[in-house]
Parts: sequence; C-alpha cells; structure tokens
Amino acid sequence: MSMPSVQSPPRSHSTAQQPQHPLHSNAVVLLSSVFGPYAQNDEYGSRLQNPMELYHNQVTREQGPFSLRMFHRSWGLMLIQVNIKAPCTLLDFPTLDRFTEELRDNHYDIVGISSIIVNLPKVRKMCELIRQHQPHATIVVGGHIANVPDIEDRIDADFVVQGEGVRWFRQFLGEDCQQPIHHPLITSGIGTRSLGVSVKERVGDVAATVIPSVGCPLGCNFCSTSAMFGGKGKFLNFYQTGDELFEIMSQLERSMQVHSFFVMDENFLLHRKRALRLLELMERFDKSWALYVFSSANVLSSYTWDQLVRLGISWVWMGLEGEQSQYLKLRGIDTRKLVATLQSHGIRVLGSTIIGLENHTPENIDDAIDYAVDHDADFHQFMLYTPLPGTPLHADLSSQGLIKDESEYHISDMHGQHAFNYRHPNITDGKETGILANAFQRDFDVNGPSVARIARTTLAGWKRYRQHPDLRIRRRVIRESRQLATTYVAAVSAAKMFYQKNPILHEKLSKLLRNLCCEFGIKARLASYFGGRYVLRKIRQEQKRLENGWSYEPPTFCEVNDSLRKLNRKLKTEAASCRFVHSRRCQYGPTS
Repeated sequence: MSMPSVQSPPRSHSTAQQPQHPLHSNAVVLLSSVFGPYAQNDEYGSRLQNPMELYHNQVTREQGPFSLRMFHRSWGLMLIQVNIKAPCTLLDFPTLDRFTEELRDNHYDIVGISSIIVNLPKVRKMCELIRQHQPHATIVVGGHIANVPDIEDRIDADFVVQGEGVRWFRQFLGEDCQQPIHHPLITSGIGTRSLGVSVKERVGDVAATVIPSVGCPLGCNFCSTSAMFGGKGKFLNFYQTGDELFEIMSQLERSMQVHSFFVMDENFLLHRKRALRLLELMERFDKSWALYVFSSANVLSSYTWDQLVRLGISWVWMGLEGEQSQYLKLRGIDTRKLVATLQSHGIRVLGSTIIGLENHTPENIDDAIDYAVDHDADFHQFMLYTPLPGTPLHADLSSQGLIKDESEYHISDMHGQHAFNYRHPNITDGKETGILANAFQRDFDVNGPSVARIARTTLAGWKRYRQHPDLRIRRRVIRESRQLATTYVAAVSAAKMFYQKNPILHEKLSKLLRNLCCEFGIKARLASYFGGRYVLRKIRQEQKRLENGWSYEPPTFCEVNDSLRKLNRKLKTEAASCRFVHSRRCQYGPTS
C-alpha cells in the first residue's frame, strides 16, 4: 500500500488538517540532506564561494590558511529521526551517486529532504530521482526552502512542511505527538581544521549541541529562521524548564563525556527563568559546564557579569548590525564596550554585521565597516542584507517592486555572501560583492587571525578566574585554557613569523606571544620555538593548496534507527545506529 503522489502538494504549517500515511509507523522512511559537492561550481547550483562550512563561508572566509574549517551535521534531520518510531535511514552529505544508489538498492515509503533556498535546483533533481526509482514513495520537503511562495510549482513533492518537523512526522505516521522530545547525540562540529592542521579530537573535546527551542521571539524583518516558524514572537520550546534542560544536558554529558555545549537557540538567555534555573541546578550538582550561546546585546546586558560567568557562558554570537541600527536589540547599547568587557571575562565573541542596510551608500560603507572592525571581536561575520522569501523584508521590498526577477540572478547565489537579489537604493551594479569581500579583508588586516584573538581572550579569562574562589568556575577556566601554553602558543608564534613583513600585525602578535610566554614560562617558550616552526610549514603548505583551488568537502553519513535494524535489511557499511537521550519531565526541588 502506498501514498499516492499529488500534482499540487499541500503546504503544511500545522498538523490540524494533516493526512496520515496509510502504513503509519510501518512506513519505511529515508531522510536526506541535499547532495554534494558543496564547494565546487556545478550544474545544480553548487558554488565555490558557498561551501558547506559555516565559518569559512560566512566568518573567516578571507583568512586563507588561518580560516577555521569545519562542518555541521543536519541537526534537524537528526532530531526527526530519533523522534519517530518508523524504520528510518538518515543520509547526510551524500554525493549524487550515493543518493541514487540508496534509492536504487532500498525500498522506501517516504523520502524527506531538508534544504535551504539556494539548493532548490538540487531538491528538484532529487525529487526527479525519487519519482524514477521509487515512484510509489511520498516525497516530503522541509527546511528554509519551504518559505519560497511558489515552491509547489518548482519541485515535484507531495508535501512541503513549513516549521517544526518532529510533530509533523509523528502526526503523518499516526504516532503520539505529545510524547517528550528525545535529543540526538550531536557533536557540534566535525572535521575541524585550521593552519593546515586537521585537529585530532579526543572524546569530549568537541562541544555537544543541545537544541532547547526553535523559532525566535524577536523576529527581525530579515530573519528567514523566524519566518520559517511563523514570524515574530513565534517559537517552540522543546524543553520548557531549566529542570528539563538540565536533565538533557546531564545525559549528554554522560553519553558523550562532554563538559561544553553549543546551545542552538536563537536567543537562549532571553528565556531568563529557564536560564537561571539551569544555573541553580548547575551549582547544586557541581557542573562546570561551558555554554556557547546566541544572544542579543540587550538581553546580555540584562544579566550581571557574575551570573554570566557562573552560568558558564564562554562564547557568544551576537548581532552588531550597525551604529545607526533600527533594531531594538541594540538600542542604547555601546556594543564596542560590551564586546571588550565580555572578552575581559574570557568570553569569546562572534560579532555579526549586515552589509547593505537601507542607509548604506558607497560613500559611507567604509565607515560602517570600520565601525564593525573596531569591535575587534574574536570572529566577525559579515552578511549582505538579503530579503529571503517568506520574510517581512521580502514582502516589503516586493510591494515596492524592488525584488529582482530571477532572470537577473541565479537563485543559488542568493545566500547573503555574493550578490543582492533586489535593487538597493544606493549600492548598484554588483558593487556589493566587492564591498562584502572588503569587509572580511579589512577585519583580517586590522585584527589578525581569529585563532590569535581566541588565544588573547582565553588568556584574559585565565588570568581573571584561575584563582576564583568557586572551584566549579576554576575547573571550567582551567579546562578551557589547557592548550594555551602549547597549541595556541605555537599558532601565535607561527602567525607572528608569517606576518614578519607586516609591522602592525607582527607587533600585535609579538605582544600576545610575549604575554603567553610570560604567563606559562619555559613550556610556552619551547612550544613557540619548535611548535611555531612546524605550524608555519603547515600554514605555507595550506596556502599553496588554496592557491591551487583545493576545496573541503564533508564525509557522507548513513545512520539507521533500531526499527530499521530489526527489519534485517542489508545495510551499507557506513551505516551507524543513531543515538539519543530521553527527555524526562523531572524536578530537582523548588524552582527559584
């Protein structure tokens, strides 16, 4: 028995009128990300300048061999897989041949594809292959691509799911939508590489990802994520209370042997009651966790420095949209002072600045870039002001007739790192591409490699808190600083030698190296002399690779759940069992 295809797929915003698959939980499901390659120009919209790497794509893209390289798994698909009972395979980062092979060799009743908007041509091709090899299968498409208003006319899918996918799949499979959300075991980054060296990570070295919520209460007019979950003020908490979140993080700690967590929540600290309850439990149970969070400047400023340090906030991604920003989250806040103070407490900052706001002109854009660079954040993301379909900004510019026709640009270039998809009032003729590249280059030229900035901020935290009276805080600071005297010294030493002919950066790096060696003595000096020369060779080798067109691609992952293993199917050798932790509605005493 199969689910028939339909000519005009319904767009599912909720489960209210949602149909169910006739096989219910007996349906065999394939979930897949779009196929690679991801950093090579091809006929399906892959772009060399748009790799599947968050940092190298949007943050350290002009830092050459110093750029931070890593990949992030398709966390949404992992979340869906561990929260359905139906037999399910997850294929992450497949090649086109690997995706075709999976369809050819195995039977599936449902195939789900997750994608962002720029990969629409890939999704179209994947739908064609599914119809060819599995004509009976129901095709479900979700992710940011669901924001495209006429997506139903562009791809041959049965359902387009806009918003949270776990509840949708549970409803579609006839499963209990109210059961607790299980959390997958997610390593926040894979394949980490920098300075020409691939990092050999021990168990527990890399933070675990924890996903407390989806959506965003703030809802900036350009935010595609906010639009995907219903717009401003619309969000869904998977773990409503600090008790639930603490239980999930405790289980992740035990299962993955981690002490740090990348908190995938658009504005985690905004949920103040939950955050402070988490802090209370961390202190009660002596957890010296480190938290990497997204936060707006106004929310950060609502906490005391003592609260942030006790909560273990050690990395913050925050918007720095501009000195004359219209966004309330920055109103009345001296963000340069805020960033410097965060760093003085050992809290690393990734600042994010938008290029091409309405008031930007060719005459003032350099001032806007200099203002951003003056923050001297540990990392700095620059993005083009991009009206993505589904956002209020796109609707506003559409009503003004400013959105370009797709004959004027390729949808695969609409990723905020290349060109405008609309007519900017002041920046024309494709000048935005060069302006954006200049912003990244300016930040790199003035502030130097991010790896050195990280060492500087970590050293500040070490000096300030290594003798803190709270042993829990001391343990975290010592753990986060353990590579300062060796790995970071070698990196800074190598960077200093690399920039020997650049007096500004050479002096900046020399000062940092002196501070590190003064703090850590002979161990650091040995690392500087021997390690620095080794890393310098690796940097120069990496530079040659990049000049010769080398690109970095993620490996393919194939993971199956227990329900599929019980079917005794022949599995590919790379298939692994998905792992997760259980959500339990628990309380650890009175909530303060």
